[in-house]
Amino acid sequence: MKPDTAAIDALLEGRHGDPFALLGTHAGPSGTFARTMLPAADMVEAHSLGGEKLGTLEKVDARGLFEGMLTGEPQPVKYRAEGGGHEWWVTDPYSFGPVLGPLDDFLMGEGTHLRLYDKLGAHLISHEGVDGVHFAVWAPSARRVAVVGDFNDWDAARHPMRHRRDVGVWEIFVPDIGEWRSYKFHVTGPDGTVQPLKADPFAFAAELRPATASLTARPAKPDWGDEAHREHWRSVDPRREAISIYEVHPGSWQRGEDGGFLIWDEMAERLIPYAADMGFTHIEFLPVSEHPYDPSWGYQTLGLYAPTSRFGAPDGFARFVDGAHRAGIGVLLDWVPAHFPVDEHGLWQFDGTALYEHADPKMGFHPDWSTAIYNFGRREVASFLVNNALFWADRYHVDGLRVDAVASMLYRDYSRKAGEWIPNEQGGRENWEAVEFLRAMNRAVHREHPGFLTIAEESTSWPGVSQPAYDDGPRTSLGFGFKWNMGWMHDTLQYMARDPVYRQHHHNDITFGLTYAFSENFVLPLSHDEVVHGKGSLLTRMSGDDWQQFANLRAYYGLMWGYPGKKLLFMGQEFAQRREWSEGRSLDWELTDAPAHAGVQRLVRDLNRAYREYPALHARDCEGEGFEWLVVDDAAASVFAWLRKCPGQPPVAVICNMTPMTHGCYGLSLPHDGVWEEIVNTDALDYGGSGQGNMGAVTASGGRTCVTLPPLSTVMLAYKG
Repeated sequence: MKPDTAAIDALLEGRHGDPFALLGTHAGPSGTFARTMLPAADMVEAHSLGGEKLGTLEKVDARGLFEGMLTGEPQPVKYRAEGGGHEWWVTDPYSFGPVLGPLDDFLMGEGTHLRLYDKLGAHLISHEGVDGVHFAVWAPSARRVAVVGDFNDWDAARHPMRHRRDVGVWEIFVPDIGEWRSYKFHVTGPDGTVQPLKADPFAFAAELRPATASLTARPAKPDWGDEAHREHWRSVDPRREAISIYEVHPGSWQRGEDGGFLIWDEMAERLIPYAADMGFTHIEFLPVSEHPYDPSWGYQTLGLYAPTSRFGAPDGFARFVDGAHRAGIGVLLDWVPAHFPVDEHGLWQFDGTALYEHADPKMGFHPDWSTAIYNFGRREVASFLVNNALFWADRYHVDGLRVDAVASMLYRDYSRKAGEWIPNEQGGRENWEAVEFLRAMNRAVHREHPGFLTIAEESTSWPGVSQPAYDDGPRTSLGFGFKWNMGWMHDTLQYMARDPVYRQHHHNDITFGLTYAFSENFVLPLSHDEVVHGKGSLLTRMSGDDWQQFANLRAYYGLMWGYPGKKLLFMGQEFAQRREWSEGRSLDWELTDAPAHAGVQRLVRDLNRAYREYPALHARDCEGEGFEWLVVDDAAASVFAWLRKCPGQPPVAVICNMTPMTHGCYGLSLPHDGVWEEIVNTDALDYGGSGQGNMGAVTASGGRTCVTLPPLSTVMLAYKG
C-alpha cells in the first residue's frame, strides 16, 4: 500500500490529481488500510461512524500524513485527533464512496441530463449515514480541482476532488458541514497554471457583491400553495388568454426608508397587491440571477442558478412567486443565455481552457457588451443552459422566461464588420448551433412544464420564432410561445413623437404593423429599453405641450390595449413617470398625488380591466380572424378604427383620433345595429382629459353611427345588442 515518494509529495503539496487513490480506507492483502492528512495532529485514532475504535494511525510524514491498519471492512470513518493540547473529531471525506453514478455519467456525456441542477453544484445531503455537502463541478481539462471555503481555511490541499474522467466532472462529499458556508473551486489548468478561484456555475446562492464566493444553500422552499394557479395555465392556450405584463426592475421599483433595496418579502407586501389592483396578469422581472455589476441591470449574469443576494435569501424569492400565484399573478423572468461577463471568478477560462465560451473571439467575444458568447455547439454548454431554464420552472415555479438578445444569438455577423465573423458550413451568417439550442430549450420546457411561457426579444424578421420546434418541421422554427413586436414599438413611438400636423403624412406608421401582426404570436413591448440612455420617459417622448403629452400618452395606451397582441409596460410608465429611469433610485411615486399622473394610472387600471373582461380584446390576439379594419385610410383626419372580434362574444370597436381637433360627429360603419357602449374613453375627466365623449353609448342603425371623437384620444365601444 506504500505509494512512491513523488505521489505523496504531490498529495501533500496540493498537486495530486487523484486523491481518492491515496486517501481514505482501502482493502488490502492484510486487511483495511487507512491514510489521512491532518497537519495539526500528533495522534490519530480511527473510529466507525457508530463510535467503535478501529485502530490507531501512525504519523509517517512531518507534514501531517498518517497511516495505519484498521479492523473490519473499508467503510466511512471518523478520526479522533490530538495535537497542541487540543482534541477534535473529523470525519474523513475520502472514506466515502461517490455520489454520482453511471447513469449520471451517461446522460451528462450525451448532453441529455434534464436534472443537472440536482447533481452538479453544492447539495446538502445525507450520504452513507452522514450529513454534509456534496460538491460537483464540470472541468474536463483541469489537472486537479479542489473545493475551498470557510470550512477548510481556503486551503486547496485539504479537499481535492475525485475526477470522473469519462465526463470531466469532479466531485467530493464533505461531511459535517451545512448551510451558508462560503466556497469556491481551486482549479489547476491543463498546463499546470492555477486559475483564479472560481465561483460555482450551479451555485444556488452567492455572497453579496462585491464578494464573489458561492454559498451552500437549498434552492427555493419546500411548501407551495399555488397548484390552482399552475393548473390553470397548464389547461389553457396562452395565445387566447389576457396577458398584460408589468415589467419591473426589483432594485428600483421602490426602495426602503434608508434608500436600500427591499428584500423579497417586503417587495411581496407592496408589489403583489399593487400589480393585482392595477389589473396586470404577470410581473416580469429584469434578470434576478446573480450578477456582479448593478448598472448591468442583471443582464451580465454569472450565477444563473442563484437569485441575487441583493434582495435576500433564495427562499424569499420563492415566497414572492408563491404569493403572486396565490393572488392570481404570474411571474416571468428575463433570462440571458446569449453571453456572460469575463470576471475572473466566473465562467471565463473556467478550467484553463475556453470551456463555456468559443476560443475564437470571432465567435466567442461580443463586441457590443465586451462579454463572452456561450459555445452553443458544445453539448455540455447547451445542457447547462437548457437545465437552467428547467430549473426556474421546476424549483421556483416561475411561469415563463423572456429570452434576452435572441437576435445576437441567431446571426454570426451580429454587430460585426466584414472579416470579423466566421461563416457557417454553408457559407451563411446563421448560427445554427444557437438555433438548435433555442429549439432544444423550448422543446424541453414546454414538454416538462406545460403552460410555461417563453418569449423572445428578437428584433429581426427571422422566420418562425414563435412556431413549434418540431423535429420534422422547418429548421428555422424556434419554438417560442411569443415574440416581442419590436417593429410595432418603433413605428408607433415614432408616430407619437410627431407633431399632429405632420401625422397625416405618416399614417403608415400605424397601419403597416397590421400587415404582419399575425405572422408571429406577438407581445407589444413598451419596455425598459425605451426609457433609458437619453431617450427620456414615455411621457416626454410624446409630442406637444404638457397637456398634449398627457393626452397623447393616454391615446397611445388606448391604441396599444386595443391593438392585437399581448401587452407589456415598464414600471413607472403606468403613472407617466417624467424622469428617465435609473437603476440607482426609486420611481417617483410622489407623482401619483398629481391629478394628471393619477389619471394615467387610473386609465391603465381600466384598460387592463376591459382587456380581461372583453374576450374580443384578447382571445384572438394572435389570429387574423380577431381583427377587421373599419377606418384605415383617413390620413387627413389621423383617425384609425378597427374591430376586435371573438366567435360567440360581442365585438369591440377601437377608434383613435390622433389630432388635437374634436370630431363632433364622425361617421362610422359598424357591423351590427343597436347599442354600442363606450367602455373606454381616454379623454374622460377621471383620466385628466377634457371630458368629451358619447354620453356612455352610441346607437348604430343601417350599419352607420355618428361618434364623437375627443382630441388626442382613443375610444372603445362594446356591442350590447
